[in-house]
Amino acid sequence: MRLTAESLKNDRAAWEAKGYHIPAFDRADIAPKTREHPYWIQFGGGNLFKAFQAHLAQRMIENGDMDRGVIAVNREGEGMHQPNDNYSILATLKSDGSVDKTVICSIVADHLLTAPGTEDFEALKAYFRADSLQMVTFTITEKGYSLVDGAGNIQADIAADFQAGPEAAGSFLGRVCALLYERYQHGATPLALVSTDNCSHNGDKIRTFVTAFAEKWTENGKTDPGFVQYIAEKVSCPWTMIDKITPRPDPSVQKMLEADGVEGLDMVVTPTGTYIAPYVNSEETEYLVIEDLFPNGRPPLDTVGVIFTDRQTVDKVEKMKVCTCLNPLHTCLAIYGCLLGYERICDEMKDPELVGLIKTVGYKEGLPVVVDPGILDPKEFIDTVIDVRLPNPFMPDTPQRIALDTSQKIPIRFGNTIRAYMETAGKDVHDLKLIPLVLAGWLRYLMGLNDEGKPFERSDDPMLAEVTPYVAGLKLEPGQDVESAVGPLLHNTTVFNVDLYEAGLAGAVCDYLRELTAGPGAIRATLKKYVH
Repeated sequence: MRLTAESLKNDRAAWEAKGYHIPAFDRADIAPKTREHPYWIQFGGGNLFKAFQAHLAQRMIENGDMDRGVIAVNREGEGMHQPNDNYSILATLKSDGSVDKTVICSIVADHLLTAPGTEDFEALKAYFRADSLQMVTFTITEKGYSLVDGAGNIQADIAADFQAGPEAAGSFLGRVCALLYERYQHGATPLALVSTDNCSHNGDKIRTFVTAFAEKWTENGKTDPGFVQYIAEKVSCPWTMIDKITPRPDPSVQKMLEADGVEGLDMVVTPTGTYIAPYVNSEETEYLVIEDLFPNGRPPLDTVGVIFTDRQTVDKVEKMKVCTCLNPLHTCLAIYGCLLGYERICDEMKDPELVGLIKTVGYKEGLPVVVDPGILDPKEFIDTVIDVRLPNPFMPDTPQRIALDTSQKIPIRFGNTIRAYMETAGKDVHDLKLIPLVLAGWLRYLMGLNDEGKPFERSDDPMLAEVTPYVAGLKLEPGQDVESAVGPLLHNTTVFNVDLYEAGLAGAVCDYLRELTAGPGAIRATLKKYVH
C-alpha cells in the first residue's frame, strides 16, 4: 500500500482492514471549488498543520459543513505533500495505548512560496484575488514572523525587500505581503490573517510585519498609498491560543505503519532542520481558541471544537497555557532533559526531581498569578498536562525538540511570570525559587556539556551564537566567578523580558549556576538539593 490517490481508491478495503480511517468524500469533488473559490490558505504545511488544522478541515468536510479543502504553502525546500498526492497519515497516540490512524485528504494543493513570476507564485496570486478567501493561517514558528535578527537589526533580506517592492520580494514575509498587495489591487476584499503558532499575542506579530511592509513600500514608492489603509482597516489579525503536542515523526510510528504494509514513509530533514514525513504522530488532546474577528466570514470551525471568543478571553487562555500551565513545564523538561541525557519527555516524567521541578514551577509559582479565563479551568488544565499528557508513553516527544529556539521562549514562558510578581500587589518576586533554577539551567545548557561533562548537540536557536560566548569561559569546577561571565546577559530584557538585576533575581540565578557548574554530577545534586 502506498499513500497515493490510486492506492487509496483501488486498495481501500486493504487500508480499512488495517484500521485506517479514509474519509467518505472524494477529494476530486472538492478540488475544483477549492482552487477556484478558496476559503482557507495555510502557510507552513508542517507537522502541527497536518495533525490539527488539516484534520479540522477534513472533519468539517466529512460532516457536510464545508465543501472546500485547504491550500498549503511551504517555504522552498520544505514541501512534503506532493510526493504523496498531498495525502498524509495522522497517527493519534492515545494515553490508553491505542492508536487512531487517519488518512488526511483535505489538502487540495501544496505550493512553494517561490519568487514572483514563478508558476507557484502566480497560482497563489490567483487564490489571493478570490473574493471567497476568508482566512490565511500561519504555522511558521515564532521566529518566522521576525523582521529583525538577534541583535535587533533589520534582517538583510527584509531590508532588501523594503527597497525592492512586491514585484521582486525575496523573503518569505515579503512574498506574503506581495500576495496581500495583489488582493488589494483586485478588489481589496477583507481578509483575516490568523497565526496558529505558540507565542503570546501572535496576531500582533502578523500585524507588525504586514504593516511594516505596507508602510515601507508606500514610503519607497513601490505601492499605492491606499495599501496601508487596506491593511489597517480591512485585514484582521486575530489572537489565538493553540495547544496540541505534535513531536517530529517518530521512527517507532513509522515501523508500526510499515508493519501494516504502508510503503514510502521515509523521513527527511529540511534545510531549516525540520523533520517531516508522509505521516505525523500526535496526542489526542487539542485546544484552539480564536478571537472572533473575521471581516470576510470564516469556515464553521466551531462545529469541530474550535472556540471563538473575544480578544481579552483569548489573552487569558493564552497566558494560562503559554506562561503557566504547559509551555513553561515543557521548557523545564527540555533544558534539564538535555542536560541529564533524556531522549523522551515521557521518561522524564518518571524522574522525581524533574516532576517536582515542574509541579513547583506550575502549581506553586505559576498558578498564583494566573487569571482564570472562564472557558478553561487552569487547575484542571495543568492537572491534565502533568498526569495525562506529559507521561503518555505513546507520545514520542523529545527534550531536544522542545529545546528548539529556547531564547525566544524564555521571555514569554518565564519572564511574564517574573514580571507579574513584580507588578502584582501582595506578591514577592523572591518567592520564586525554582524559576531562577530553570534560568540557571539554561545558562548551564548553553555550555553544551551534559551532567557527566560530555558534549551534546544543542538544539537550533537564533540567538545561540550571541549568548554562548557568555558561558564560553566557564568550566565544570567549584567556586567559579560565574557572575562576571553571565552578569551582562542577565541585564538583557530581550532574553528574559525583565532585567534580572532589577527584578532581584540575578543573584539567585548566579548562585544556582555556580552550583550547577561545580563538576560532573552537579546538576543532579543541585536538583536533589532544591526540588522537594
